[in-house]
Amino acid sequence: MDHLACFTPGDLGSSSRAPDLGAYRWRLLAQGDSWFSNAKSKLDAHANLLQELVFPDPACAVNCAGTGDALAHMVDLESAPDFVRLLSAPDSPVWSGILLSVGGNDLIDAAKTPAHDGAGNEVPLHLRLLRRQTEWGPPSAGVARYFSEPGWATYAEYLRTNVRHLLTLRDQGPSAGKPVFMHCYAVPMPRPAGSEDLELGARGPWLYPALKAYALPGADWAAISRLMVFHLAQLLKSMAADTQQFPGLHVFDSTSVPLAPAAPGSSGSSGDWHNEIHLNHSGSFKIARAWSEHIQKVLNPPVPVGRHR
Repeated sequence: MDHLACFTPGDLGSSSRAPDLGAYRWRLLAQGDSWFSNAKSKLDAHANLLQELVFPDPACAVNCAGTGDALAHMVDLESAPDFVRLLSAPDSPVWSGILLSVGGNDLIDAAKTPAHDGAGNEVPLHLRLLRRQTEWGPPSAGVARYFSEPGWATYAEYLRTNVRHLLTLRDQGPSAGKPVFMHCYAVPMPRPAGSEDLELGARGPWLYPALKAYALPGADWAAISRLMVFHLAQLLKSMAADTQQFPGLHVFDSTSVPLAPAAPGSSGSSGDWHNEIHLNHSGSFKIARAWSEHIQKVLNPPVPVGRHR
């Protein structure tokens, strides 16, 4: 098994280091959030999923995620011109598949939406994921009592619309119909563990201040995080199952991979987590190796018994 060879769009245009894409059996185009980021400080601290993907035959990826948080929001395609060009331009390469890491940052931002805006006006439930204490449901609902289903419906439609747009871009170019691979996210432990990214400045934590601002019981934080991440996983899997609206979409359920959770209240690397929402090297290894198998089965499906290639 060989690690995925990773290049950048800049490498393709370089006279001195341009890779020979023809030397690889599988050529992938990658774009995503910080789980794919090329930032050196991120790679040194907690790696990324692409680094840990492995294949039985030579495979490469041109990673457009860059050094920042490209596609921090799905609508940020305008800030990802290399990805759009390499995906949809008539003269772009024919990719074996597209790797996407998207939706997680949007989910966190939706959870961070406050109950009141800067002017003190109440933000309606359909525009946020969490409920104020006076809006909580009955205790019999469990942690779902804190969750805004109207807000979730808004987020879900937003994500569906933008993934459909990405698939449309794919089908405008030479890679029309090629598989698009997305992963779900692992369940983070809300805790005071931010990042000290030398390129982006200190950031985070992310969920921890949001749950505190809504005065949600600390004993329920882990379950609230799990509820939101499982909602996202179910949404992504339902999209992949809808082959008419989302043709060629393949979703790997990362929630099925056993990870060592971070210790509640910890502020540094803990378990398989580098900070509150980013995996460390061991966590990236576990998710990526399982995702590799999922991708391989699509790119190189097993030959039925009695048949030859």
